[in-house]
Amino acid sequence: MALALLARHKGAGVDARPLLAPSVVLLFIWMIVPLAMTIWLSFQRYNLNYLDQTGFAGFDNYQYLLEDPGLTNAILHTITLVVSVLAITVVVGVIGAVLLDQPVWGRGLARLFCIAPFFIMPTVGALIWKNLLMHPVNGLFAWVSRSLGLPVVDWMSDWPLLSIVIIVAWQWIPFALLILLTSLQSLDRDQIEAARMDGANGLRLFVYITLPHLYRAITIVIMIETIFLLSIFAEILVTTVGGPGDASTTLPYLIYKTALLDNDIGGASAGGMLAVVLANIVAIFLVRTISHTLED
Repeated sequence: MALALLARHKGAGVDARPLLAPSVVLLFIWMIVPLAMTIWLSFQRYNLNYLDQTGFAGFDNYQYLLEDPGLTNAILHTITLVVSVLAITVVVGVIGAVLLDQPVWGRGLARLFCIAPFFIMPTVGALIWKNLLMHPVNGLFAWVSRSLGLPVVDWMSDWPLLSIVIIVAWQWIPFALLILLTSLQSLDRDQIEAARMDGANGLRLFVYITLPHLYRAITIVIMIETIFLLSIFAEILVTTVGGPGDASTTLPYLIYKTALLDNDIGGASAGGMLAVVLANIVAIFLVRTISHTLED
């Protein structure tokens, strides 16, 4: 069929829509069926603990969710997590990209080691941090603190949200580093040499040449990371389990607790729809910002 279409439109351009239709339809079904089920369940009274109480619930699930004091904390924790990780990854990524762009011995091996954490599964990385680094008894940080005569910090209990931020930032720094380093390598070296001949030092080169050149790459990093960071879940599940209390509970983890711990499928579906709405608002804002940036 593809050959027939190509022959029919030879010399006049090819209409690719019939060729793309099967993939588009399959992708549409793949997305719309779970979304439709979530919308339907969000208006149903569906709790696995009370199977005798079913039926249409109207907006009761949404009302119960919005009146839950844990929702505000979960949203604030999600925003804190996303903003903190973005700040750390962008700053460290820019510094690392500038350093790894320098002609030094072993640069290729250093790049490999810096990018390697991105290929580690989130659950494995979180377990490494929890049991080998942040453990209050056997962890590396505890050993260093005891060696220096300092008090040992129980990271998962005393600083749960900060611990999650550190773990997630460690996983996403390589991504930012890779994008920014790739962008930095496209910088015109003649422009740098001309600036040096005019007397520009390292700091001025960074502020007036390197940083403006990385601006588009930074905005792309922020957009992609934000979309993924809004759904961080595995790191919380295997480390703090949302605690102590709800100190590290984010919106995705709140939905998980509502669905699988409280068995409230209707309430969890309402939370899922809220998460979808918030994620789309952020995505639309970021896409418009990126499009304006690329047009400049």
